[in-house]
Amino acid sequence: MSDSAELSLPDQDIKLPVIVGTENEHGLDITKLRSETGYITLDSGYGNTGSCKSEVCFINGEKGILRYRGYPIEQLAEKSSFVETAYLLIWGELPNEQQLADWSSLLTEHSNLHEGLRFAFNSIPPQGHPMATLSSMINAVSSYHPELLNVSSDEDFRQAAAKLISKVRTIAAFSYRQTVGYPVRYPKPTHDYCSNFLHMMFSKPYSGFEADPDLVSALNKILILHAEHEQNCSTSTVRMVGSSGANLFASCAAGVCALWGPLHGGANVAVLEMLGRLHAGDMNVKDFMERVKNKEERLMGFGHRVYKNFDPRATILKEAADIILPKLGVNDPLLKIAKELEEIALADDYFVSRKLYPNVDFYSGILLRAMGIPVDMFTVIFAIGRMPGWIAHWYEVFRDPSARINRPRQIYTGSTERDYTPIEARS
Repeated sequence: MSDSAELSLPDQDIKLPVIVGTENEHGLDITKLRSETGYITLDSGYGNTGSCKSEVCFINGEKGILRYRGYPIEQLAEKSSFVETAYLLIWGELPNEQQLADWSSLLTEHSNLHEGLRFAFNSIPPQGHPMATLSSMINAVSSYHPELLNVSSDEDFRQAAAKLISKVRTIAAFSYRQTVGYPVRYPKPTHDYCSNFLHMMFSKPYSGFEADPDLVSALNKILILHAEHEQNCSTSTVRMVGSSGANLFASCAAGVCALWGPLHGGANVAVLEMLGRLHAGDMNVKDFMERVKNKEERLMGFGHRVYKNFDPRATILKEAADIILPKLGVNDPLLKIAKELEEIALADDYFVSRKLYPNVDFYSGILLRAMGIPVDMFTVIFAIGRMPGWIAHWYEVFRDPSARINRPRQIYTGSTERDYTPIEARS
């Protein structure tokens, strides 16, 4: 096969190198297209543009494949923990026993927040959205660790990554407790990552909260499944901000802001709103699906920008919901409606032909709801899970000697040159 492709332009031809990835993905290297021809490519939404080379994650949307550093997501969700998966994503290999113990200890060591941050929490209105608190507090945390703003060694990075992954759950729990008027609960050094988060979230002022193992297992799965997903909106944001030389905390705070959007991290909230509306209303599921086909309603939680097959994460979460909800004694009517929607969609050629299969958001909201996580916190949980992926991508940019500040081009469609008109002469 040729290692280049020829592009014929109106006034010239140019050869473009063919880039082949380890999973046989093919791309055209257009790095020199503008400098050699004066042309650029136009790709609104970047759906056909490879912005980087990365070793972190592989997705095959047509076959429903998702792998972290080569490991199938199904295996990680079944056998790994979030802490171990975070190590894998950031350093590229699964840890041995000692490495995992050291990494876990480091997360425990950095789980507390500086007491000065308590005043920062007090300055935020209780009704403020937790994602606003999360993004601002990630930047605030960096102010208390200025030595980590300029990473100059692997050990600096290790400390910065551990602080961010550990403290983000503490920030999240503190922000939730502020909204409900509870005093903060500090992390326990005897608890693992997920148990500690649930303890900080749900312990009452007068009694502690010991998480059920099924709750811990469910949270681990949710965080693992959200830990990484290639060049999505928030990850691309982290890489773009990081390309300017911005520190890890600032870059990941920008990722939180991108994730906040309802078309990205807030999609599972939209699913629950849709299911809640169906449960409370007079319309049955069949009628609703007919309205979807007539473009009178939107079917949330189905279809994906990348996956043209089953989202493998949705399959895992559906199985988890079937197992965990009965164990928790939860009889959620929304789950029944969700299954009816899925059954109709998978049997109707309208949805099948359009490859509208359930995605990860379809079941994650139901699971989080069953665990007692408030709706406003859903996207925050997503951000906690995605933090290792963001960090891994930031580190790729940081270590790449050929990396340049990201600077997309545009096709200008505004007015051509015109002269300034004095205000008294304007109509």
